[in-house]
Amino acid sequence: MSRRPGFVLEVDKSTPPTLFWSGEAFSLETLPEGSRVVYAPEPMKAIEDPYRAIRHALLHPEGDRDPLPALLRPGMKLTICFDDVSLPLPPMEAPDIRQMVIETVLDMAAEAGVDDVQLVAALALHRRMAEEELRHALGDRVYDAFAPHGLLTQHDAEDPDNLLFIGETDQGEEVEINKRAATSDLLVYVNINLVAMDGGHKSVATGLASYRSLRHHHNPQTMRHSKSFMDQPASELHSANWRMGRLIAESGVKIFQIETTLNNDTFPSNFGFLQKREWEWSLRDRASYAATSKALSKVPPRMARQIFHSIRSPHALTSVQAGEVEAVHALTTANVWAQQGVDVEGQTDILTMGLPYICPYNVNSIMNPILVACLGLGYFFNMYRGKPLVREGGVVIMKHPTRPEFHPGHHPSYIDFYEQVLTQTIDPVQMHKEFEESFATDPWYVHLYRTGHAYHGVHPFYMWYWCAHAMAHLGRVIVVGGDPKAVRRLGFSPASSLNDALEIASDVVGPSPTLTHMHNPPIFMSDVH
Repeated sequence: MSRRPGFVLEVDKSTPPTLFWSGEAFSLETLPEGSRVVYAPEPMKAIEDPYRAIRHALLHPEGDRDPLPALLRPGMKLTICFDDVSLPLPPMEAPDIRQMVIETVLDMAAEAGVDDVQLVAALALHRRMAEEELRHALGDRVYDAFAPHGLLTQHDAEDPDNLLFIGETDQGEEVEINKRAATSDLLVYVNINLVAMDGGHKSVATGLASYRSLRHHHNPQTMRHSKSFMDQPASELHSANWRMGRLIAESGVKIFQIETTLNNDTFPSNFGFLQKREWEWSLRDRASYAATSKALSKVPPRMARQIFHSIRSPHALTSVQAGEVEAVHALTTANVWAQQGVDVEGQTDILTMGLPYICPYNVNSIMNPILVACLGLGYFFNMYRGKPLVREGGVVIMKHPTRPEFHPGHHPSYIDFYEQVLTQTIDPVQMHKEFEESFATDPWYVHLYRTGHAYHGVHPFYMWYWCAHAMAHLGRVIVVGGDPKAVRRLGFSPASSLNDALEIASDVVGPSPTLTHMHNPPIFMSDVH
């Protein structure tokens, strides 16, 4: 039986309550009649033999690239870079797709007699991965073969001895990337394309870059003019990365890009009701929802967080393509949209969304208030092509507890950003001018980034800039169930219930507004006409 595409439901009297995520919990909410609910397409069929598909892609590359074995030779320097812990979400069941791809590349390298091989986690300004996270991504065999010998490293954007300045683009953007990668005879990049924004030139131009480079596109102006991040022709972030990536290629850095796409089979069977449309819940699904909700309500947030972060997703490979960066990415993007795209007619006055427990920057960590804003306004709001789901001047209603909690090891600069910057301004342009440089160059933050497991000192600014387009577009942002003080610190309006939020929203959009709910995750992207 063929899978069903995405679906837009119009709510009527017979429609059951709709599931809303709220951090490490969820609830059922009754939406007004006439509201719309957008559901993701069902998961695409998985490739039956991933290793065979990977090998075929490496032997039959896209664009102006020879098959991988033809690029390998004794005495060469080979560097294999891979996406970090921020992808996929949730982390996938073992074996991870990065492990399968890297094992195949290493087998080919061994057959060709290549001895100088290093692996590099492409962190950009993200936190360093813990051993167990690296083992999960790479598998024990690869980890044990490389890590003990110093051949598995994590990109350090603050290490002057391992950064190479490539040059400037025609827009004056400075390009500086990992020296080992840039000076290798071949750089193989292994990418997981969770959304359309991932991959392409962004893999190297962002993942292996320094703050000197990243500041040229991770800034309020670029983010505000990226409409959206998932719509490449309309994304200034995409354009900047493409300029930088092409300069890297023109400088002589030889890249063999490997991109993979996964289906949206997001949750294991015991959370299977989260994958379904509510009117199709079986008695077992209803019992699972009731039992899970009751259990979560009785445990402290920390324990609920541990339960959810232990989830391993049954994501499965749907495509793999390899070769020249741009040729590969064109196919990858089409495959992402084939899984995630949903046609939606027209915009809405009010867009509602329940925010789950996880985003790219709190894997095995805490969703602090800045990340709540980023997930809702930086990611979910931007999951569209054409135009936003919500009209200009409209309202976004997010449901999340938004507790003022932070992981001190992962997000130390976030704490100071919350206490020192957001108390002064929520304007991305003003904070960029007045505060960014001091956080980016602070020696303590740099030390924690380089030696611990902390995100770079500038990272909370970047997460706030991700919200810039939504902030300029919307008339108000309301958070249901959030800590009132924390919500107001973000510049948003708190509400105790969805009905209260709708009443507040009516002051902005008027009486009898249209309403659309994003039933996400599983991930989908709206093609708004």
